[in-house]
Amino acid sequence: VQLQASGGGLAQAGGSLGLSCAVSGSIFRINDMGWYRQAPGKQRELVARISSGGRSNYGDSVKGRFTISRDNAKNTVYLQMNSLKPDDTAVYHCYANTLGNDYWGQGTLVTVSS
Repeated sequence: VQLQASGGGLAQAGGSLGLSCAVSGSIFRINDMGWYRQAPGKQRELVARISSGGRSNYGDSVKGRFTISRDNAKNTVYLQMNSLKPDDTAVYHCYANTLGNDYWGQGTLVTVSS
């Protein structure tokens, strides 16, 4: 199972960015998918996750600004990030739970300038 993340990059505060993460390989059924992030010197934190049925949860710091979605036919999860803040600067990691394990993407850097 491989996860390939794309998107991210540089944005100004108040701007928007989008991330996507495609899962490939020997997949039977993907359960939860989502995103965590880790900023320098900080602990990893949940950004958002979404179940196979579309139920989503968000970290407190991104509620109302970020939206997670998924396309089950494409085995892809998306993260739309609006009203970005400098505190959103981090490496974002996507994950997918399948075959009883969590699989992780390589991480993509999001930098928000003030």
